[in-house]
Amino acid sequence: MLLLILLCTGYGVVSGSQVGEVRCIERERLALLNFKQGLIDRNGDLSSWGGQEHNCCTWKGVSCNNNTSNVIGLQLPGYQLQGNISPSLLDLSTSLVSVDLSDNQLDGLIPDAFGSFVFLEYLDLSGNRLEGGIPESFSNLSSLYMLDLSHNQLTGLMPQSSFGQLTNLEIFDVSYNFLQGTVSESYFLSHHRLKVLDLSFSSLVFNLTTDWIPPFRLDILKLASCYLGPQFPKWLQTQSNLSELDLSSTGISGQVPEWLWDLSPRLQYLNLSHNQFSGRVPDLLVSSKLSTHPVIIDISYNNFSGFLPLFHWESAVLQLSNNMFQGSLSSICSIDYGGGLLDLSYNRLSGPLPNCSSMEKIAVLNLENNQIYGEIPHSLGQSECWLQILLLRNNNLSGELPPNLKNCYILAVLDVGGNQLTGHIPAYLGSNLPYLQVLSLRHNEFFGTIPPEVCYLTGIQVLDLSGNNISGRIPRCFNNFTSLVQSKLPNSTTMDTFRAYPLHQYSSDVLSALVYWRGKEEEYNNTLGFLKLIDLSDNGFVGNIPKEFSLLRGLISLNLSRNHLSGNIDSGIGQMEMLESLDLSRNHISGEIPIGMAELNYLAVLDLSNNNLSGSIPSGTQLQGFNASAYAGNNGLCGPPLAACHAADGRRTSQATDGDHVGKEDNIFDKGYYISVVVGFVVGFLGVIVILVLNKSWRRAYFGFWNNIWDLAVYVTINSSTMYGRRLKWAMRLYN
Repeated sequence: MLLLILLCTGYGVVSGSQVGEVRCIERERLALLNFKQGLIDRNGDLSSWGGQEHNCCTWKGVSCNNNTSNVIGLQLPGYQLQGNISPSLLDLSTSLVSVDLSDNQLDGLIPDAFGSFVFLEYLDLSGNRLEGGIPESFSNLSSLYMLDLSHNQLTGLMPQSSFGQLTNLEIFDVSYNFLQGTVSESYFLSHHRLKVLDLSFSSLVFNLTTDWIPPFRLDILKLASCYLGPQFPKWLQTQSNLSELDLSSTGISGQVPEWLWDLSPRLQYLNLSHNQFSGRVPDLLVSSKLSTHPVIIDISYNNFSGFLPLFHWESAVLQLSNNMFQGSLSSICSIDYGGGLLDLSYNRLSGPLPNCSSMEKIAVLNLENNQIYGEIPHSLGQSECWLQILLLRNNNLSGELPPNLKNCYILAVLDVGGNQLTGHIPAYLGSNLPYLQVLSLRHNEFFGTIPPEVCYLTGIQVLDLSGNNISGRIPRCFNNFTSLVQSKLPNSTTMDTFRAYPLHQYSSDVLSALVYWRGKEEEYNNTLGFLKLIDLSDNGFVGNIPKEFSLLRGLISLNLSRNHLSGNIDSGIGQMEMLESLDLSRNHISGEIPIGMAELNYLAVLDLSNNNLSGSIPSGTQLQGFNASAYAGNNGLCGPPLAACHAADGRRTSQATDGDHVGKEDNIFDKGYYISVVVGFVVGFLGVIVILVLNKSWRRAYFGFWNNIWDLAVYVTINSSTMYGRRLKWAMRLYN
């Protein structure tokens, strides 16, 4: 018998080696095929399913138990699958342990059938378009330790009966949905193993007693946009193992308790932004538990006041913007940035920028909208420079741009607008900073000409030199701006520049630019990467508008107003197919408006006022739909929306439709012109009648001519009708 067993076992091994794989169960294979039929697989990731290979255990994303051959895992993340989740998966209910369908495009409801997967331990349906509520049948998933339903469109109440029964749950994430309702202590009575709780960006309200002691010890707690306020939740004092804590936009007000800053030696991420916190932030010295790891702290958009706290640790991200901090900036020299981010914008900070070596390693520095004065320190880029974003606009900085900025080779955004900086525009901005995409020197005191090196900025998307004392001619090499020549959006935008940056999600929050767009000042943040703009307004430029501008097919906004430009508008301006805003006002531009301008289909803002333009505004185009103020101050222009043009030479015959009074001399001229036309017509008509009555031969010839014309018209009409009938019959035969 033992020999027989050994022989059978040996045969089994051999057979397995010959097959080389575990054979799946037919019922489960059919269930997977039915699941596939309900999906749209545009990338062909499921092409191995049901093809020549009948063994489903070898299909992509499918894993089986080596002993029982049951399907135990379904891993299809990020395959861009579309469609509904088929209930046919119910045939796998006794075997499935892990299901990952995250980051697809699945829609519809979550099937109640998932409640039958009694052995399911891992379920990730995040990043889809699933709707409806969380099924109450989830209460049967007693083995589940990870449940991620985040980034969907789930609605309704979070069922307490479902969540409360998941006693083995360690990770629970339903963030970025539309869940609502009240969360009480009873939700968490049985969750002793819970480590990660993320309910962010839902409309949940926490109703917990002040003395509540939770049964869990969390590692990660994210409750952004839930309502916890107005008092600070005291139960957080028990969570001494936290590494991440997000309480942003939770309606909490008052002072932050001191124990929070000493809460956990593992805390690396703290977000208290967008609340109504007030008071001072304590100095966080080396003795603080926060100092043991590089940390990310975001306390922006609150009412914190007082002097800047001292930070003695390696800080990856420090966001203190939109508060009421005041005093000097000396404390920022105590931080070891290590390629991090510092955002102190929109405060009341004053004094000079400190000249400290620690700022050499900072990647993102935002100090805009404060009261900082003095020169930009030479320590920026003195030996090495990690800067990618430098935002210093709307302060009182003076002097010239420091020469060491030329060492900031990877600088992509430089905004120093709204200061008192002076000097020539440095040539190194073009020759040494090849990755520059946003350059704003607006509203300063720069003078001289634009250096030709600026034309090396092939990746520039926003160039704003407005409100300075720059003179000379506009360079004719702007067609070197590759990103502005391309009419379609590029594969990478300003925002994408920082994807390789480890903290890109925070730099995108800081990234901004203040530009004059569509007739008003706008601050652009997340959409800045899609803005393509050149603003050279309010300077002293002379000469013609370079025709090379017409080659910038991707440019969205062009502002050359308030200069001394002359010459004509280039006839090729219609090639600027993406242009939405054009301002050439208050110059000395002459000639006619080119008909090609009517090809600017996206043009929404136009100002050509106060120039020397003449002739008729191109008729039958959207150019006539703009307000008359867009053409005001051009005495030679006519046609809607201005005055009508003279039929012969395009001269003005009446004033614009904006209510201006008509001059007396013009009225007399207009009336005389129309009277002479009427009198001439009457005299000519009577003369013809008299001749026809008195001259018999002329009368015969006249009526004979019109008879021939009538016969020709009848012939053409009949012939056209016959041809139309033939074409109609031919078309009907093709249709039938």
